[in-house]
Amino acid sequence: MTPSKRLLSLDAFRGLTVAAMILVNNPGSWARIYPPLKHAEWHGCTPTDLVFPFFLFIVGVAIVYALETKKIDISNHNQLLIKAAKRGAILFGLGLFLALFPKFNFETVRIMGVLQRIGIVYFICAAIFIKTTPRTQFICMTGILILYWILMTLVPVPGFGAPNLEKETNLAAWVDRLVLTENHTWKSAKTWDPEGVLSTLPAVATGLFGMLIGSILKGKEKPAAEKTTWLFSFGIIAWILGMFWGLFFPINKSLWTSSYVLYCGGLASMMLALFYWIIDVQGHNRWCRIFVAYGVNAITVFFLSAIISKVMGMIKVNANGEEVSSRTWLYDTFFTSWLPSDIASLAWALAFVLFFLLLLWPMYKKNLIIKV
Repeated sequence: MTPSKRLLSLDAFRGLTVAAMILVNNPGSWARIYPPLKHAEWHGCTPTDLVFPFFLFIVGVAIVYALETKKIDISNHNQLLIKAAKRGAILFGLGLFLALFPKFNFETVRIMGVLQRIGIVYFICAAIFIKTTPRTQFICMTGILILYWILMTLVPVPGFGAPNLEKETNLAAWVDRLVLTENHTWKSAKTWDPEGVLSTLPAVATGLFGMLIGSILKGKEKPAAEKTTWLFSFGIIAWILGMFWGLFFPINKSLWTSSYVLYCGGLASMMLALFYWIIDVQGHNRWCRIFVAYGVNAITVFFLSAIISKVMGMIKVNANGEEVSSRTWLYDTFFTSWLPSDIASLAWALAFVLFFLLLLWPMYKKNLIIKV
């Protein structure tokens, strides 16, 4: 997902997003999460619920920068599709590896997950981009959002009757149990998966939204100020439509509802417009280099953060005669020993994010980018 000509604002936005992903995925204690870093219980949207759709939106924008010039020659299409399939499979495989590590129990492994969804969305969106125009992409996005709305609100749920949006009895949960079975869903629920099968469909629409915004941003016919205005305008319209649709089809991350796609996509478009205007147009880019360091190696740092967190849980140390994980010992020794519980949990998460800067900054300075 590396653009052929790097857009600094996109790298910075991606870096901020992946840093936020690591932050919310690594609290000091899951029992004491800093309140703003919590997901909505079900319906609704917190700042934390914006992180994943922002990343998928960025995936869509990056596809335009990576493939637009390459797809002009139709003879390249098959090769581009093969490369997109390989990249999507690698992302899916990395996610599956994280789910398996360290026990590698294939009988209960969670099949879907964050990287798996990124891989699927990337491949489908890349394939659509290679073979279609922005107009067709808009039709595809709109069609997906309407189709998902119809499926979730009008199709009866086998075994439960009337369509509904409750956690365990909605159509998406039923599909997860049918396709994945309860052995391979999210371990915290077992009966449904927040990155499940059916809800991946509207997640593709989030990527398509990013592609449409990327096409505006990449276009050469409009001056920078006009591009920024278009991004803000489309963002505001989508955000308002999302809130309005949410009155009938509630904004919900776990279900990835159509209203959620528009609501988050609108906010992401406005955020990218702000970054683009400040960083690329006005040239105020010194402040964003830390985020860029995360952004150019986003998948690498996300993968490593998950691995290191698990390894820290595996390594045991002796603390006051009791064997605890190295993670617990570090957290208790340097954070909970002098900070209130919620603040300690936040401080650990921030420290964990900043730890990776020690690795990423030298890589950024040497222009070392690990492509996935």
